[in-house]
Amino acid sequence: MIKQYQEKPLQDLTFAIVGLGLIGGSYAKALRNLRVRKILGMDISHGIARACLNANMIDEVVAEDGRNLKEADVIICSVYPEAVMSFVRQNVQNFSEGMLMTDATGVKGTMPREIQELLPEGCEFISGHPMAGRQGSGLGMSDAAIFNNSNYIIVPTEKNTPEAVSWLEEFAKALGCARSVKVSMEDHDKIIAYTSDLPHITAVALVNSASYNKNTQYFIAGGFRDATRVADINPDLWSDLFLSNRENVIAEIENYQSQLERWKKAIVENDREALKEIMREAGPRRRMLY
Repeated sequence: MIKQYQEKPLQDLTFAIVGLGLIGGSYAKALRNLRVRKILGMDISHGIARACLNANMIDEVVAEDGRNLKEADVIICSVYPEAVMSFVRQNVQNFSEGMLMTDATGVKGTMPREIQELLPEGCEFISGHPMAGRQGSGLGMSDAAIFNNSNYIIVPTEKNTPEAVSWLEEFAKALGCARSVKVSMEDHDKIIAYTSDLPHITAVALVNSASYNKNTQYFIAGGFRDATRVADINPDLWSDLFLSNRENVIAEIENYQSQLERWKKAIVENDREALKEIMREAGPRRRMLY
């Protein structure tokens, strides 16, 4: 059955955004640029929600009892995985018939299937993950431009209809994303452990190194700056993401340790050819990525 949100243009749809931090705030700004019919917003901090209302990022704050969520054709959850589950449990009675829900969480686990089981008949949850962000955190760092030319990961399950998946692909394109990629929940979490979790761990480890001192800032060029760009991260969010994806994260730390051992062994043994080989392997791989 074709749902209401699939029949109408974006400009005629009402969106609700749950969580108005960096990503949620960026969604709000992007939706405002797209001139959607109405934007509802909610945040654990009522002050943040009111600030968004006063800044014209949203049109209405979600009521304490969630009753105005019934207006939403599409709900976007930009909160921690456990908070998505809590939101659904508390507001399931307020969802409109045929509503679409999606998220932006960095780890999926079994959440997409669990949420779908909680939703009323006719509603659909499609997990998503915009590969967009910037240094820092919070509403003040939000920007509609973070979606421009980014990738949008879609994590469908067997419960999702082709029409809903297609709609989310088109929505990502409207936000400014360059491409959408569909993967399973398991593959998403494995790949994210490598491409997102490990780089953040590495950046924090570099900055926390015993070698850091008051003179470090005078010896920084592009390499150190690029390698540590994401070290200033939200501890509450990222500790949750690391622990929610712990098995994959541990595996990637071990893979990384193996690579560091290759470097150490080559340098200890004064093996120039081994060092060259390590670096020759990396060059083509890096070029393939971009």
